Amino acid sequence: MTATPGDERAVAPAGPVTMTADELAAVVTVADFHEPASRIVNPAAWDYIDGGSWDELSLVENDAAWLSYRFRPRVLVDVSRVDPSTTLLGRPAAMPIAIAPMAAHGLANPDAELATARAAAAAGVPFIPSTMSSRSMEEIATAAPDGARWFQLYAQVDPGRTRGLVERAEAAGYGAIVVTVDLPELGYRDRDRRNGFLLDVPFGNFPDGGPGPSHASHGEAWGDEDEASPGHEMLDEWVVKHLTWKSLATIRSWSSLPLVVKGIMTGEDARLAAEHGVDGIVVSNHGGRQLDRTPAPIDVLEEVAAAAPGTEIWVDGGVRRGLDIAIACALGARGVLVGRPILWALAAGGQAGVERALAILREEFELALTLLGAPTPADLTRDHIA
Repeated sequence: MTATPGDERAVAPAGPVTMTADELAAVVTVADFHEPASRIVNPAAWDYIDGGSWDELSLVENDAAWLSYRFRPRVLVDVSRVDPSTTLLGRPAAMPIAIAPMAAHGLANPDAELATARAAAAAGVPFIPSTMSSRSMEEIATAAPDGARWFQLYAQVDPGRTRGLVERAEAAGYGAIVVTVDLPELGYRDRDRRNGFLLDVPFGNFPDGGPGPSHASHGEAWGDEDEASPGHEMLDEWVVKHLTWKSLATIRSWSSLPLVVKGIMTGEDARLAAEHGVDGIVVSNHGGRQLDRTPAPIDVLEEVAAAAPGTEIWVDGGVRRGLDIAIACALGARGVLVGRPILWALAAGGQAGVERALAILREEFELALTLLGAPTPADLTRDHIA
């Protein structure tokens, strides 16, 4: 699939930030960033950011599923001191949130992942830059040297290049490797196909022009070679399609960092992940962008958590309110990953917009803890959910 000749919608950068400090202060929910962001980002890029796959049923249901849960608040509990902080992979976090990996923040704002990283560090939450980030992992680390950050990994067709990414992440001070396991090939994304959209933008981690063969594979191989398919989008060409559970041991051997798998949606796979020694699991359907008609991740969280006791579990998909964070923690998650609202806020207000979005989620979550009679995230239990 190729872009229409002369059509700049697929590559045009985001427009200027339009929200003033007063306007940002007046934002009440993270959803309030959606409309101004949609006016700033060029239309085809906006569809890439905001769209899903096939009929977008999973995209819609990811959001809606949270609204089906009901609380059982406890009263006469001392909530004079509510502390939303927790630990994620053993490191302190100001609240049970990490910023989900999303490609090409430069589509939303010229400062791209640098602004997101600084905002995450200011809020005290981890940031997970994508392999396909607009800025390099080293630039991101330099922008927020004190911030917690984990590196999202798309395993490349060339294992040598994949190993290079992992080793660079460890050298740059990243705290974990988050391997996305639900993208052997891109989902059928109607909006992008209609727009002729290609993610044909510079990627900071690949200054040589893209994550193709490195010609320096350290003598390693995944197994049978994948063949690039002309006409497929570049991730289809560059991401390995025969990654298996055994591959995780190879990836782990390249660094001393904790290993997290993102894209688990069944108890069976959660059990296998635990058996293969992963340090964390992200329950995720890729934001409704891969296989459509999958359940909302929050609806399978308990199944996954029960299958992998002792493994740290996070969930993403449709997190929009501090109440959602409380639901996730009560159902067995250590925390949540927040995705699209961060890009909305980045587009609408830059770093200050992301800081505002995270502040709103923190305020909402603290209030939820207070009204549930749970002074800390650890005090949330299944009994708090009807």
